[in-house]
Amino acid sequence: MNPPSRRPVDVGLESLVAQPTLLLHKRVGLVCNQASVTGELVHCIDALRESGCDLRLVFAPEHGIHGDVQAQDQVNESHQTHASRKVRSLYGPHLSPDAQSLDAIDALVFDLQDVGARYYTYVWTMLLSMRACAKARIAMIVLDRPNPIGGVALEGNLLDPRFASFVGMHAIPARHGMTVAELAMLFNSQLDIGCDLRPIKMQGWQRDMFFDQTGLPWVLPSPNMPTLDTAIVYPGMCLLEGTNISEGRGTTKPFELFGATFIDASALLQRLDAMSLTGVRFRACSFRPTFDKFAGQLCHGAQIHVLNRHTFKPYLTGLAVIATIRELSPTAFAWRKPPYEFETRRLPFDMLTGTDSIRLAIEAGAAPQEIEAGWQAELDGFRQVRREFLLY
Repeated sequence: MNPPSRRPVDVGLESLVAQPTLLLHKRVGLVCNQASVTGELVHCIDALRESGCDLRLVFAPEHGIHGDVQAQDQVNESHQTHASRKVRSLYGPHLSPDAQSLDAIDALVFDLQDVGARYYTYVWTMLLSMRACAKARIAMIVLDRPNPIGGVALEGNLLDPRFASFVGMHAIPARHGMTVAELAMLFNSQLDIGCDLRPIKMQGWQRDMFFDQTGLPWVLPSPNMPTLDTAIVYPGMCLLEGTNISEGRGTTKPFELFGATFIDASALLQRLDAMSLTGVRFRACSFRPTFDKFAGQLCHGAQIHVLNRHTFKPYLTGLAVIATIRELSPTAFAWRKPPYEFETRRLPFDMLTGTDSIRLAIEAGAAPQEIEAGWQAELDGFRQVRREFLLY
């Protein structure tokens, strides 16, 4: 029998346990969840313990330590345990580790799987943890993981700081093309955080890799991120959270299915097909969400099928879907009202796009490609700025 072939990529967790002296004689805290595993599916809590690490505290982000808590639901800490170990929540009243907790450790290890979109909250948990560590004067070790949708393509406008929230706290584009460790370095520098930051690189990862090229197992990083296909469409289809259109939560294809009770699917497809969006086709369908928007009701809409993930533009596509549905159903379509992700004043769509200019452009009837042209200059600027912080 031939021996198993070696995986192309080892994650930062594997790099860390291969050199355990980095944590020798240190009291350690850890931010993790169910996807914080080695390539052999050993959870980071177990991997660190087996390496001799003195693990004192465990923290979990949105969705909890097991990824069983739905989006924006409060995490009940009494239910948060791993192998009988108590886990503290960083989602709800406390979005970052408190000073008392940090007094009990010498270093905080961060090991969460991002999906490459600005609104995915784990990188903002990381940023807030970096600030807390800087204030407590302890080191923060960020274990790097792949950007599952690649580290080459960038898309979307940069967030306007006036619209900062827990779905976007710094001026990066909607699809940023960076890994968590690279983002940590960028935040530390551009926001002058002053964190004693220790990024731990992956081995073997290349910028043009999608997750299915890494040889790593896909573990749902959150309840509605079941597959790589979900992550590929997420930078655009997550924008539907800012509307009254179902983004497919409560179905087996979240973010790939979208619709509402009032949509004419054939008219929708006719309009979308006429836009000649690259790398994607739409298929008319109907579905009944089991929870979230329109729970138990028959919705009509479409499934998004990505035919070429290299030419597909998720952010532009998401805006095109929203603009088209609004045009076809002007009285039934609505922008979602706050509260949303701890914000009570701003519209959720503006928080997701990081500006009100895109919503206003849609309301004025601007074509999605016209809106896209408006962010190219700042996107090109970000492409140059990020070079300083790329590890691969």
